[in-house]
Amino acid sequence: MDDRFIGRVAVITGGAGGIGEATVRGLHAEGASVVIADIQDAPGQSLAAELGDRAVFLRTDVSQESDVAAAVDAAVTRFGQLDIMFNNAGVMGTLGPIETTSIDDADLTIAINLRSVISGMKHAARVMKPRRSGIILSTSSPAGMLGGVGPHVYSATKAAVIGISNSVAAELRPFNIRVNTVVPGAVVSPMTASLVADGPDHLEQALQTMSGTSLMGRPLLPADVAAAALYLASDAAAFVTGVTLPVDAGMTGAIGQSPFATGKYEQSVTVFEAGRRT
Repeated sequence: MDDRFIGRVAVITGGAGGIGEATVRGLHAEGASVVIADIQDAPGQSLAAELGDRAVFLRTDVSQESDVAAAVDAAVTRFGQLDIMFNNAGVMGTLGPIETTSIDDADLTIAINLRSVISGMKHAARVMKPRRSGIILSTSSPAGMLGGVGPHVYSATKAAVIGISNSVAAELRPFNIRVNTVVPGAVVSPMTASLVADGPDHLEQALQTMSGTSLMGRPLLPADVAAAALYLASDAAAFVTGVTLPVDAGMTGAIGQSPFATGKYEQSVTVFEAGRRT
């Protein structure tokens, strides 16, 4: 592993599992100190204990601004600063037809998926602006870019994450704070396993199921998304801000299967007027 994050401090919400855990592990392996901010006590405590002194778990309900603020303050108190804020926590939330949507459940979905991102940006900026340095990342979804690939309220929140990230990127750019969005496709995780397998613990079953529909020949893994997050958080991306980075095998940018590399088009041909070919 590289040592590109030595001396850096990160807060990762939803850091006890899935994409968050993979990012925690990646940053820690490359030298960062990490605050694992999650509502899942046992996995979060176990991960922090495994990683050791440069990792701390803080129970964090991201729907509560005070909890998000406490995670930021924990980074500063425990490790002296905050360099990377990854607003990653999210839920699928309320499902079903729009006419039967529970507004209470919609409000909770918005609180977890969107309000938490606003809180994360707010409190990260609070401590990053005086230092004139920092990286803020947030997790969106193809459902925030394409219709019909996710639940209604989830899709709305993920579209809003992209919108606020780009807006805040413009505000914070003069302070050398970069703000970007990661857009993972369907990743093998407890949340997807709860939808495509027999439950959140059946990751191997989800892996097999998702292998059949993958655009790249294998399913997307949390480590694939973490690699993109680490790039955006690194000095290699020093001029990258206001960017929405899909990690989705082309789902949002190249969904179609090209007909021009198979069958009768396997050999080059040029088509002119009225279908005349060379």
